[in-house]
Amino acid sequence: MFFVLLLLLGQFSAHALFVSEPRAPLPLIKEIFPQASQISEKAGEPLVWTIYQQDKVIGYAFETNDIAKIPAYSGEPVNMLVAIDPQGVYLGAKVLEHHEPIILAGIPESKLWTFTEQYDGLKVSDRLKVGGNAQGNVIHLDGLSGATVTVMVMNVAITKAATKVARALGIIEATEEIKQPMASVLPDVYQKSDWQTLLGDGSIRKLYLDRSTVDDAFVGTEAETIEQATAEQKSDMFAEIYYAQVDIPTIGRNLLGDSEYQWLMKTLKPNEHAIIVLGNGYSFKGSGYVRGGIFDRIQILQNESAFAFRDLDHNRVTDLYIEGAPRFKEMSLFIIREHHEFNPGVDWQFELLVRRQTGAVDSVFTSFKGSYHGLEQYLHRPPIVLPEPELTLTEQVWQDKKVEVIVLSVLMALLLATLFFQDILVRHPTFMHNFRHGFLVVTVVVIGWMWGGQLSVVNVFTFLQAFMSDFSWDLFLLDPVIFMLWGAAAVTMLLWGRAVYCGWLCPFGALQELINVFARYIKIPQFELPWAVHERLWAIKYLILLGLFALSLDSLALAEQFAEVEPFKTTFLLKFDREWPFIIYALALLTINIFNRKFFCRYLCPLGAALSTSNSVRLFSWLRRRPECGQPCKTCAKECEIQAINPDGEINMRECHYCLDCQVTYFNEEKCPPLKKLARKKAKYKETEIAAVNVA
Repeated sequence: MFFVLLLLLGQFSAHALFVSEPRAPLPLIKEIFPQASQISEKAGEPLVWTIYQQDKVIGYAFETNDIAKIPAYSGEPVNMLVAIDPQGVYLGAKVLEHHEPIILAGIPESKLWTFTEQYDGLKVSDRLKVGGNAQGNVIHLDGLSGATVTVMVMNVAITKAATKVARALGIIEATEEIKQPMASVLPDVYQKSDWQTLLGDGSIRKLYLDRSTVDDAFVGTEAETIEQATAEQKSDMFAEIYYAQVDIPTIGRNLLGDSEYQWLMKTLKPNEHAIIVLGNGYSFKGSGYVRGGIFDRIQILQNESAFAFRDLDHNRVTDLYIEGAPRFKEMSLFIIREHHEFNPGVDWQFELLVRRQTGAVDSVFTSFKGSYHGLEQYLHRPPIVLPEPELTLTEQVWQDKKVEVIVLSVLMALLLATLFFQDILVRHPTFMHNFRHGFLVVTVVVIGWMWGGQLSVVNVFTFLQAFMSDFSWDLFLLDPVIFMLWGAAAVTMLLWGRAVYCGWLCPFGALQELINVFARYIKIPQFELPWAVHERLWAIKYLILLGLFALSLDSLALAEQFAEVEPFKTTFLLKFDREWPFIIYALALLTINIFNRKFFCRYLCPLGAALSTSNSVRLFSWLRRRPECGQPCKTCAKECEIQAINPDGEINMRECHYCLDCQVTYFNEEKCPPLKKLARKKAKYKETEIAAVNVA
C-alpha cells in the first residue's frame, strides 16, 4: 500500500510541485508602464532600467537579486521585479523566480501575487513590516499564512533594494535625522542685560550683506547686470538684519520692556512663539506685504519645514527699551503659529529672499540665510531621540516571535529536567504517564498546529548544502521555532541520541502516539509484526533517506518534491488543506497507526533515520538494564510498543523513542520479575529469621 501511494504521490507531485519557471522582466515592465515609449538597458550602480515616455522619465525598474540578494526559506532568494516612479512611489512588484518549497506545494502562486500587490501606491520612504502589531508609523502588510518567512524575506528584499535605488537616484535622503523632542521656554529665567551682551552671547543674531555679496549671488543669471553695484559701491551695506526669539524672557523683556512683553505673552496662544526682526537697508517686509499682507521676502526654515508670515502674524515695534541698541528703519514682531510645530530647541534659520526683476512679470531671486541656536540657559530641552537602528530581518523575526521563543524555552527546560530526574519520576507511574501525555498534547497543538514547528529531512539537506557552500546562520535563524527545535535535537542527540526528539518534540510522532493511546484505551485490537519482519522493515527509512540525499545532490527542488513521503507539511503546515493525494496519504498513515503504534516513525521516516545516525556519538546511556533482561525476562520487550528492545534485552537506541515505559517497569516491584523475585526472597528470609535475644 505504501509503495503504491508513494508512486502516486511522486507522479502527482511531479505535476503539482513544479519549480516555477523564471519570468522575463521586460514584458512585465511594459505591463506596469503601458505608456512607455522607451526602456533603457539595465545599467548603473545599482543596476536599474529607466523608463521613458518620449523624453520624460516616468519610472525606474530593478531586480532585487541585483541589489539585495537575500536567501529565503529554501536557501535561494526570491527574485522580484520592482518598479517605482520618480517620486519614490511603488508602481508594482512582480515575482520573477522562486524556489520556495512552501509555495511550490500546497499554496497557490496566485497568493504570492496578491501579497506583492500591497506595495502599489506605497512610498519607498515608508517603513513597511509584514504582520505583527501596529507600532508607531510602521505600515503593516498582510502576511501569507503558511509562508511567513518567505514573504518577510521578500519584504526585506523589496524595501532594501528600493531604498538603495532611491538613494542612488537622489529620491530620498541617505541618512535618517536625529529627532529632538519639543523643547519649552523657561518662563522664570531672566537677567537684566544690554544690547551688546545679548548680541555677544548669541541671544540676538545678525545677517549682514554688502552689495558685492549680493551681486556675486546673481552671477550667471539673467539678472546679473540688473541693479549691479559700481566698483565704489561694492563695499556698501545692502542689508543689515537682526533677529531673535523674543518670547524668551531675557530677550523679550530687555528689548520690548516689561509692559510690551506682558502684552505679547498674553497675545500668544499655547505652543505659539514670536521672533523680532530689526532691519536697515533692503526691506525685509517686501512689496507683497503692501499688496496683500504677505511677507514674501522672509521665511523661517527648521528641519524640512519652511514657513512665511501673513499680515495677521505681524505687529510693528515702535521702540526698543534696551540700552545700546542702534536705530532701525524697520522693526517687526512675527508670530509663529501652532500649526507650524516650531521647536525652540532645534536650530532654525532666518532666510532673506532678494529678488531682481528681469521683466514686467519675470524675476530672478536668490536667498541668504542666517542661523539661530536657542541658548541652553533659556530652554528646557528633553533628551534627543536617536533614530532606532534598523533591525535585521533575523532580529525582527525573533522580536516578533518572542512569545514562542519563551514558551518553547520553558518546554525545553522542562524536558531537560525530566531527563535528568527520570529515575525519580518513573517511580510514580500515574504521574509519569499523565505528564508525558500532557507534554505530547502541547507538542501537537502548540508546536505543531499553532507554530508549524515540524522538522523535516529537507532541513537536513538545506543545512548540508549551505555547509558545503557559503554557510550563513541567517538562513537558519529566520524561523526561531524551527531553529530552536533543531538546537534541541542537536543537544539531545549528542547527549542521549535520536530518541528524545522523536519521542517528545516531534509533532507528527506525538500525534501518532496520542491516537494510538486512545485506540488502546477503547480496546481496539493491536497487531505487531514478527521480530524477523520488524527488524528488516527498519531498513526502509534508511533507504528512503539515501534516495532523497542522492536526489538532493542533483536537485534540491526535486528532493523537496519526493520528501513529501513525510506527511508533516500536509498535517501541520497546511492542516490538510491541499490536494487529495497528500490528504489520503497522511490519513492512511494515521489510520495504520491506530492498530500499530508509530508505524510511520518506525519504518518510513527519513528524518528519524537521519537523526539516528548520531547514535554512535551519544555521551550518556541512562536507560537502566539488569542481567536478567532478555534472558530470561522479556517483560519490557513485550511492553515496548515500538519494539525497540531486542530479544536479548538490549535497547536499540537507534529505534528507541525514550518514552520511559521500560524504566517505569524497571523500578516497579509489582511488574519487574527480577524485583518480584528479590522481594519474595526478602519476605522468605524474614519468615525464617530467628529473633535475637539479649541474655545480658
